[in-house]
Amino acid sequence: MNENKVRIIVADPSALGLFGLAIITLVASTQKLGFTSGVSLVIPWAIFLGASAQLLASINDFKHNNTFGSTAFGAYAFFWYAVGFTWLIQNGVFGVQLAIDTDPRQLGFAYLGYLIFTIFMTIGAMETHKVLFSIFVLIDFLFIGLTLTSFGIMTELSHKLAGISELLIAIFSFYGCGASVLNAHFNREFLPVGKSFGIFKK
Repeated sequence: MNENKVRIIVADPSALGLFGLAIITLVASTQKLGFTSGVSLVIPWAIFLGASAQLLASINDFKHNNTFGSTAFGAYAFFWYAVGFTWLIQNGVFGVQLAIDTDPRQLGFAYLGYLIFTIFMTIGAMETHKVLFSIFVLIDFLFIGLTLTSFGIMTELSHKLAGISELLIAIFSFYGCGASVLNAHFNREFLPVGKSFGIFKK
């Protein structure tokens, strides 16, 4: 008996994931840098762009057998879901008691965990391309700033570090998104992203 095999072609989801990352970090950075105030109108962008867009990219990267991309997009998607719910708790959406009974050091440990994760992902990003590597380096600095702020260490400086890093993440992610779309669309290197460092892969 002959077996019929169906091949399903899935487009590279990196552009969508990077767009989601770009939008949420742009919006969130404005609050950290004092250009805007409050997080009420940051929450929807955290949930739909920072979280859901990256989760969709993660799911489709799994179909590409891309462990690195699927893990990265998935981990940061769930990070933004958690951040969105954290802001909801802090603003009393789930009741006054939950809003009162918060300890920012718990966030500090979560950010520290993400910093550890991002450091080894940064090593992996060295074998992708230089734009993506730069984004991961900036995410490292973002989590350093968030961790220190949550533990009350050099809060003014660390808060500013987080805000500047987040804004730069947005800029590099917009570029990476554009490169991913246009390079594939024109089937050539329309926007250069830089070659991998070629240190670890043979």
